[in-house]
Amino acid sequence: MDYPTLLLNKVVTLLALLGALTCISASDMLLNVSNLHMFVDELPEIPRILGYELVHGVPKSKSLTIGMFKKKWKFHRDLPATTVYAYGLNHEEATVPGPTIEALYGVGTHVTWENHLPPINILPWDPTIPIALTVAKEGIPTVVHLHGGIHAPESDGNAYAWFTSGFRQKGPTWTNKTYYYPNNQQPGNLWYHDHAMGLTRINLLAGLIGAYIIRHPSIESPLGLPHGDEFDLPLVVFDRSFRTDGSIYMNSTGNNPTIHPQWQPEYFGDAIVVNGKAWPRLTVRRRKYRFRIINASNARFFRFFFTNGLRFTHVASDSAYIEKPITANETLVGPSEITDIIVDFSESESRVAILANDAPYPYPSGDMVNEANSKVMKFIILPNEEVDTSRIPRSLLSYPDASLSHATRTRYIAMYEYTSATNEPTHLYLNGKPFDAPATETPKEGSTEVWYVINLTEDNHPLHIHLGLFKVLDQTELVDPEIFKDCMTKLNDAMKCHVERYARGKKVGVPAHEKGWKNVYKMMPKFVTKIVVRFSFIHTNASYGFDATAKPGYVYHCHILDHEDNAMMRPLKIIK
Repeated sequence: MDYPTLLLNKVVTLLALLGALTCISASDMLLNVSNLHMFVDELPEIPRILGYELVHGVPKSKSLTIGMFKKKWKFHRDLPATTVYAYGLNHEEATVPGPTIEALYGVGTHVTWENHLPPINILPWDPTIPIALTVAKEGIPTVVHLHGGIHAPESDGNAYAWFTSGFRQKGPTWTNKTYYYPNNQQPGNLWYHDHAMGLTRINLLAGLIGAYIIRHPSIESPLGLPHGDEFDLPLVVFDRSFRTDGSIYMNSTGNNPTIHPQWQPEYFGDAIVVNGKAWPRLTVRRRKYRFRIINASNARFFRFFFTNGLRFTHVASDSAYIEKPITANETLVGPSEITDIIVDFSESESRVAILANDAPYPYPSGDMVNEANSKVMKFIILPNEEVDTSRIPRSLLSYPDASLSHATRTRYIAMYEYTSATNEPTHLYLNGKPFDAPATETPKEGSTEVWYVINLTEDNHPLHIHLGLFKVLDQTELVDPEIFKDCMTKLNDAMKCHVERYARGKKVGVPAHEKGWKNVYKMMPKFVTKIVVRFSFIHTNASYGFDATAKPGYVYHCHILDHEDNAMMRPLKIIK
């Protein structure tokens, strides 16, 4: 190692320790959230920003400038204000989550993302994992990824395309100050968040998240679904822990401190936050509402249900409508997944409905929920009957099916977790390779591929593929998984290890509301999940309209952020 690199590493380590000590010195007393009363704060109205402008009644492309700011935020009535990082048009208007960007199909949106963050992070970070390195006092690296977006690589928020305050430092794959989102894909729900190498879990925990909706009025309006700001609401849900002084709590000691001083395999908080408030309440009318629920947690899965038995109807999953509405009593939503539901409060026999959660953490074999993290938010239902002109149609939007006959390539994607001598996780890989290893997944633009995702770990991993959309076909349990895992650990080759001899256990069906096109799915532990991936639009035969083969390319990764950062992410290189 040369002297400048050695010096840089020492400086970086010193800064990380300084950040951790700063967090500790502020007050390391973890708040017992059971001391906070639930449902005392109203659900905030998150600002909405149009990603287009009307010129003589005609929608035209719009340019936005959205900054990242350090500010104070009140997560709860009785909690001191918390220092956060927030997206917004300016410091005063910045919110957690950031403003909801509403785009129109076929009308492009330009966004200049500006970093106004200070030099030292408010949360501890670990210099021993793959990370965006900066020189002392040059700021916090950030880069924005529009999750679920179909756009050019230079606007995808590559992990190494980071930049610091004032663009004073830029990562090796940085390209442009302004990102362009063409909005030519199917209508649906997306969200934007930070994606800087090794800092994603930190920067999202600090507040860098926001919703993004692509609307297509000519095909959505005839559906008759609830609409308008009052009846069509994004709900951005995440968990946090706090210190008694109101600051965000994150353990500053790693589970393997001699290997990773700070990194832990999962972050869990006991306070459940919706649209920036812990356990908020919302007064609703006796009619139908649409809720676009985004799980923006680092690692927590939610299994949502109503304590009074009220049901909800699925109309979309992730960034695409499903073919027909599906009504259910509960739904499991992994980190980064989006579930789009209709709730008809006129069907409630009670005046109160509590949205609750009973998913173990880590999922599926971790701790059971407690009183704090089992409650999400409260709906207070007005007594009077309402005239409701919205409806739930028999059918929604149909897209071409995932035809195996069109598949041009089959791939095997294996998920590994590595442990120390004390059996504590040290890092996680996809296909046994670090992120910086050359791309091995090189699909052709416009192609369809079959991927067999082999989860050799004990955890459920939400796999997210940038650019591509996929359908989940089936999930098959591995028999003799430890024997197969031993072979895979040695050879890292599913074919040579004869995966077909082991992938013959019980099959688990795909939930009806998740049989449509997805960009994230929950990969069950010790199972092989078969998916069909399309690297093209699903609603049209038109080409992308941009060069998907350009640098810096795309990625696919586990969306448990602590796993993604260390280093469960691989490059995805599109070829002609």
